[in-house]
Amino acid sequence: MSNQPPDRRSRLRRFAVVLGTNEIASAVAVLLHRRGYDIVLSHDPSPPVIRRKMAFHDALFGDAVTIEGIAAERTEGSLALRGRLGHAPGVIVTDLGLLDLIAIRSIDVLIDARMQKYVVKPDLRWLARSTIGLGPGFISGDNCDIAVETRPAKAGHIVEQGATDEPDGTPAPLGDALSERFGRAESNGRWHTAIDIGTRVYKGFVVGHLGGVAVAAPFDGLLRGVVRDGTEVPAGAKLFEIDPRGRLANATEFDPRITAIADGAIRALARRETSLPVQVGRAIHLVK
Repeated sequence: MSNQPPDRRSRLRRFAVVLGTNEIASAVAVLLHRRGYDIVLSHDPSPPVIRRKMAFHDALFGDAVTIEGIAAERTEGSLALRGRLGHAPGVIVTDLGLLDLIAIRSIDVLIDARMQKYVVKPDLRWLARSTIGLGPGFISGDNCDIAVETRPAKAGHIVEQGATDEPDGTPAPLGDALSERFGRAESNGRWHTAIDIGTRVYKGFVVGHLGGVAVAAPFDGLLRGVVRDGTEVPAGAKLFEIDPRGRLANATEFDPRITAIADGAIRALARRETSLPVQVGRAIHLVK
């Protein structure tokens, strides 16, 4: 890594932090990258990531991850991350939390894509120039600047005033399957699996073990997602997902809901930026 200071062009690039390393956070990061941002995805262990072939998550463990032509790199430590801003060709994935990232550089855009549906949300507004919350628990003008719906029927809908819908526990349908396509943790424990995402499984096939207890597929299908081997998971967490759609099953591409949410986040950012005054000596580039 070069010890030379970043050039003027890299210093002027806008800095975006996306909270989460799941598939929705990753889809948002892809769109931000295409718009010229320096992007850091900040990992949060809750909830565990299952759709890992649609996400930058596994870069945290040294795996090579590329999504839609954009590569992820893991960076450890504040000084190392600061040195990579303006130089990383893709996105940066880190275990550093938000308080560590605030100290590195002023944040232009902060998007909470952790999908922590039942957690009370802190007020993000003082942490960045523009803050966007995705999903339940966010209130525009209260704990974020603009919120975006994530429920299947409203995915990507921008909420400029008031709160997003409360979670109803009903996932988007996948073929004929709803919540029954997920294997869930019945207790806290360490998850172990040797089955790769994309594997064809059948009803009763043991996908993995939680605390030594076997957890089996509920029906035939393709393993669309699974928590990484060795992960500590809380009771109730999703452990894996089975796609029952036969030849239409897919474990690697963003589905319409994910795409709609990410697009909604970018449109919300554009609306937010049109309402902000231009800072002296700094260009605000509107998202097209």
